[in-house]
Amino acid sequence: MTTLSIDWAKMDNLVPVVVQDYRSGQVLMLGYMNPEAMAVTIETKKVTFYSRSKQRLWTKGESSGNVLTLVEIGTDCDNDAILIQAVPEGPTCHLGNTSCFLENQPFLGQLASLVHARRDSEPQSSYTASLLQGNPRRVAQKVGEEGVEVALAAATNDKQNLIDETADLLYHLTVLLEQQQLPMTQVIDKLIERHK
Repeated sequence: MTTLSIDWAKMDNLVPVVVQDYRSGQVLMLGYMNPEAMAVTIETKKVTFYSRSKQRLWTKGESSGNVLTLVEIGTDCDNDAILIQAVPEGPTCHLGNTSCFLENQPFLGQLASLVHARRDSEPQSSYTASLLQGNPRRVAQKVGEEGVEVALAAATNDKQNLIDETADLLYHLTVLLEQQQLPMTQVIDKLIERHK
């Protein structure tokens, strides 16, 4: 973690904190910290805020269990705002949503949510549902076909077809992960692990 030099005095000892999902980059919530909340967060690795309404320290998830596990802390260029990267354990928003900023979900996360929602749809009205409820080998076959089509588009330098086929491949990979009950975040975690 980087060394922080937060200008607490400039903000009357209460600094705004943006929390971002470390894996997806999605903005999860906004809260406020005082020096004590920062110290508790660093010590416990659980994101803790100063609640202006409760007038006390409040660890995210203390009642719901949906904690935010600290990964990294940084500041803005003026040292009067904090960016925390964390791994959420469940929904961050008290309304049960992934983020308190509903329009902020990265598109691949939106796609994964949509595919998940189609799991119980009628197969005749949804291509996604027909794949999820059909023969598991069919989805694997589609991933293979789309992978070959991506390679062929690249080999022939057909940029538009490469975009189209890559979109098809990403969609079918998302369906495959849903069918296998593997969240996209596990793949992202693996990519992050390999990047280190």
